[in-house]
Amino acid sequence: MNDQAPLLALKDVNTYYGQIHILQGISMEIKAGELVCLLGGNASGKSTTLKTILGIVTPRSGTVEFQGMDVTSKSTTFRIGHGMAIVPENRRLFAPMTVLENLEMGAYLREDDFSEDLNDVYELFPLLAERKHQLAGTLSGGEQQMVAMGRALMSKPKLLLMDEPSMGLAPVLVEQSFEIIQRVHRAGVSILMVEQNANMALSIADHGYVLATGRIVLAGEAAALAADEGLKKAYLGR
Repeated sequence: MNDQAPLLALKDVNTYYGQIHILQGISMEIKAGELVCLLGGNASGKSTTLKTILGIVTPRSGTVEFQGMDVTSKSTTFRIGHGMAIVPENRRLFAPMTVLENLEMGAYLREDDFSEDLNDVYELFPLLAERKHQLAGTLSGGEQQMVAMGRALMSKPKLLLMDEPSMGLAPVLVEQSFEIIQRVHRAGVSILMVEQNANMALSIADHGYVLATGRIVLAGEAAALAADEGLKKAYLGR
C-alpha cells in the first residue's frame, strides 16, 4: 500500500436489510492518522455503515477496502485480526470483571506478549492503573469510557471505530469523553467516530461525513462543515 492510499475506503456501497435499501451508494475514506466523524440522526444509516465496515453485514454491491485489501467478503474476526477495533455504543464492558481483566480481553486474539501495550494504556489513562483491580461495573461513565477505549487499544488497532461515544453520558462527561478521544488520536491512532453530537465531533475531527436516509449528503474538512449554515439548519438542529 502506498503512503497516499486510504487506510479504509468504502466504494459505492449498497447495503440492504431484506428488501429495504439502507445504504445507497456510500463512498468514504479514512487516511492513516486521521480522525474522521460520521454524522447523522436516527435512521440515517450510521450504525449500518459501521456494521458494514466491521463485516457484521455484507453489502449487496460495492467494496470495503482496508489497508489496500478488499475485505468486502471477509469475516469480522478477519478484520479485527488485521487491525480494526471497536468501542461499542454504551461501552459494553464486562461489569463483573476487573478493569485489568477487561483490558486483557482486548488482547484475546494476540499471541505475543502484550505487557508493554498494557503499560502504554496505563500511561494514556493513569486512573486505570490505580483502579486495575476494581470491578468495571462500579466505575463512573467517564471511567468506563476509558476502559472501553483501553480495551480496544490492547489489540494494537490500525483503525479504531467508535460507536456513539457520547451516548448516555452526562454533559460534563461528554466533554471528558471527547478529550479522551483526542488524547488517543494524538497518540497516533486513526479513528472513525460515529456520533450524533455533531458540534463536539466536528470540533475535534479532521474530516466529516453527514448521512441522511442512507446517503452521504455532505462531506469535507470538519472546520468547513462546522461553519456551514445549511448544515447547521438541516442536520445539526440549529
